Amino acid sequence: MDHALHAERAHKSTPGRHTGHDIQDIRTRFWIVLVCTIPVELYSPSVQQLLSFTPPGFRGSEYVPFALGTFIFFYGGAFFLKGAFREFREHRPGMMILVSLAITVAYGFSVAVTFGLPGEPLYWELSTLIAVMLLGHWIEMSAVGKASGALQDLAKLMPDEAERIVDDRMETIPVADLRAGDIALVRPGAKVPADGEVVSGESAMNEAMITGESRPVEKSPGSEVIAGTVNGEGSLRIRVTKVGEDTALAGIMRLVTEAQASGSKAQNLADRAAYWLTLIAISAGGVTFIAWIVRGPAEFAIGRMVTVLVTACPHALGLAIPLVIAISTAIAARNGLLVRDRMALEIARELDTVVFDKTGTLTKGKLGVVGIFAGPGMDEREALGLAASVERDSEHALGRAIVRSAERRGIEVPASRDFRALPGIGAEAEVGDRKLSVGSSRLLESRGVHPPPEIASLATTARLIGHTLVYLVHDNSVLAAIALADEVRPESMEAVEQLRAMGIRIAMMTGDGEHTARRVAEELGIEEYYAGVLPAEKAKRIRTMRHQGRRVAMVGDGVNDAPALVSADVGIAIGAGTDVAIESGGIILVKNDPRDVAKVIRLSRAGYRKMVQNLAWATGYNVVAIPLAAGVLAGYGIVLPPAVGALLMSISTVIVALNAQLLRRLSL
Repeated sequence: MDHALHAERAHKSTPGRHTGHDIQDIRTRFWIVLVCTIPVELYSPSVQQLLSFTPPGFRGSEYVPFALGTFIFFYGGAFFLKGAFREFREHRPGMMILVSLAITVAYGFSVAVTFGLPGEPLYWELSTLIAVMLLGHWIEMSAVGKASGALQDLAKLMPDEAERIVDDRMETIPVADLRAGDIALVRPGAKVPADGEVVSGESAMNEAMITGESRPVEKSPGSEVIAGTVNGEGSLRIRVTKVGEDTALAGIMRLVTEAQASGSKAQNLADRAAYWLTLIAISAGGVTFIAWIVRGPAEFAIGRMVTVLVTACPHALGLAIPLVIAISTAIAARNGLLVRDRMALEIARELDTVVFDKTGTLTKGKLGVVGIFAGPGMDEREALGLAASVERDSEHALGRAIVRSAERRGIEVPASRDFRALPGIGAEAEVGDRKLSVGSSRLLESRGVHPPPEIASLATTARLIGHTLVYLVHDNSVLAAIALADEVRPESMEAVEQLRAMGIRIAMMTGDGEHTARRVAEELGIEEYYAGVLPAEKAKRIRTMRHQGRRVAMVGDGVNDAPALVSADVGIAIGAGTDVAIESGGIILVKNDPRDVAKVIRLSRAGYRKMVQNLAWATGYNVVAIPLAAGVLAGYGIVLPPAVGALLMSISTVIVALNAQLLRRLSL
């Protein structure tokens, strides 16, 4: 995939109604209009009278405002006229129609005065109005560009070139030329050119830009690497597995694009409000003109109408929501939260219940040692080390779990020899001068061995709470019992505490038996749990909770939990790693970290607050500005010129844009 092209397409679809607008073109038009506006004002009689200034005269100088005003209308105003045509064609009246009406009326009246109609032309107001509107649009588009820069930032993660190894020689090629199966060299400090698997070398990878993980992730042969991540100090050779549109980065970019483009309830509300504000502005402009034309000169009445039309432009209202959507989606992506459905992130603020799947979500989904019961004369570390020594060459899941646990605890594992698997029972090997066996209760039964009372008592208790037990045996004596279970993630306790502090009820559902479910629930302090629940039944329980009036999020692995994820108000797929193709979750957590669920809710609440603030400002501004523009205070000598009205409208729009930018300060 051409990431730069992808980002460029996204940039042209910035939030709000800027499709097809080129910021460079706006800037150029503004400067040219500004330069032309200066002589228009200097040669306008009303400005000369106001400033008590007379510019140098020459033959035809009285037509300078007409000539330059005409150029400004057709050159600077063309941007708004084209936009108005697009809004009219799409049956979506808004800012462009209002501005176009205002400048067309002002220009038409001024031309009529130039060629004989009594009155004062509005060329200087027209020119200043267009200049201010272009300036405001330029500033606003700059702010929008910063908000919607997530895709450009992601595209920058990809290197332009890769070093491919072919027949022991190195060649530098464009990343686009890489193919699955190629071997690529990733030097220290370099970016990974494509998704792949490490075939040789060891290093630590900075994956923060993709997963949000701040700590370097260790990589060794067999480890997966992600395109765009940064290599540490080691040199790696990787086998390319995914390229172009299939890479994790490309998938993330697709999701960010879809999320920023997706609708929301708040956006629909803002769109409706902008639509009605446009109609109100047109009506108010008409009423204002009629009210003033019967009282005084036509140029004043037209000036009031133009000011109303410009001041009431619903630009800030139309921008209030899309900016927040773009920024919150970008924040989510940088923190390893991939939003597939914009509505899911918006609804997350209303959640009062979070239901977790157990296996692979709250737990690691693989066995680990959770208890060691050593007999007389032996401590726990020695017992685990001896058991790991016996199981070192084993392929059995229980054996591998024992070895992993010993290594993780830094226990020295003695050398062993003459390993022999005992099918259905366990394994045995010689460690030092002793022949040791490790196995289940069947091993004890086959040898007629009974554990000492203190081990038997502890083992019985462990079995009742869902642990799997294996025994370390020497000759006819049981040296220790080792309890294994699906290990609870270290992050799960913190996740539960964070959600509870936010006022969220926690529940757990699992297909495991009562003992296992109760053990995990008690360890995490979860009071509401459901054991022995099949995937289809999970969805039914979720629907029951919703019928009770609860707002429910389901957090699962996105595979066997798919029905429940779809049935919940918000489906959150955890354990996705870099696979962003999960279709069942509205939100995907890149990392296997349940604490990210609290991040989703915090981001949703913060984004909603910004939406409300922006809508309140945009609406409140118009409540005050429209009557002022209509001239309700004209009797007190307070009259709002069209250019000042345009300036206020532009300032209002920029305020909304800057307020949305403050969301970037949110720490998840």
